[in-house]
Amino acid sequence: MTQTTGIRRVPRPKPESLRLALALAASGLPVLPLRAGKLPFGNCPACTDSACGDRPHMKAAGPCQCLAPCHAWAAATTDPRVLTSPAWATAWRQAATVAYHPGGAGLTVVDLDNPDAVAWAHQNLPATRTVATTRGEHWIYLGTMTSPNAVRPGVDIKSLMSYARWLGPGSGTMAPLPDAVRALAVKEPTAPHPTSSPATASAPAESGQCPHRSPAYLERGIAMAEKRIEEAPDSIHKTVYRMFLAVLSAHGRCGCLTDSHVARLFTAAQGKGETARHCADAWANARTALGM
Repeated sequence: MTQTTGIRRVPRPKPESLRLALALAASGLPVLPLRAGKLPFGNCPACTDSACGDRPHMKAAGPCQCLAPCHAWAAATTDPRVLTSPAWATAWRQAATVAYHPGGAGLTVVDLDNPDAVAWAHQNLPATRTVATTRGEHWIYLGTMTSPNAVRPGVDIKSLMSYARWLGPGSGTMAPLPDAVRALAVKEPTAPHPTSSPATASAPAESGQCPHRSPAYLERGIAMAEKRIEEAPDSIHKTVYRMFLAVLSAHGRCGCLTDSHVARLFTAAQGKGETARHCADAWANARTALGM
């Protein structure tokens, strides 16, 4: 009687990028693969080759219809089952580097892109953990905030709804996120209508009558914000956040805004491809940035 010998299947070795991602995920960092050019992979047919518009210079045809987050920061996860799933296999084989979602780990990365930016940070920000980059440094703080780019020359913020490349553990002890960094997100907010001063725009008049109760003034402000959102050629996330911040800075503390005004702004943003969730997040982040 012939005895057959079973063939033992030898598992393929994991790509180096995946091994690193699994180690980072085990430490609590939500991770994702990046392709060449530091761009996220599209993890569903609708997002293949950034067809969904996740690249800054591309317009989204509309909100992504995926059943789950599928690209950029929203794809970051600590779940090893997701990271090793067949759906991600090709991405890990082709990955140029590994990224992580700082906000998902309770962190904020101040991305200093050149020596001048690094020198500014040494003079103006408290010491914290630093990681060397190709041209500058990442300063990493404990705490989360919005993620505006170009807050000053050579300085970007990466925290909520953003991703940063993993470049190593760095050195130094992480400090709590300082007010000096949070303040960068509200640097020179632009009001939708410039006729009122910051003092009158931020509080009701002493008589108790709101100084912005004029329907025409409020209508012009909302209409201008809608127009700027609708006419934005690109960077729609950034434009929506700035307009929300501007409207709140002018009218958020004086009782002018109603649900119908907010709905108009959300409708304009969704008309440019923003999801309802992203609108809600941008509105909440703007309120937080203004201390509301």
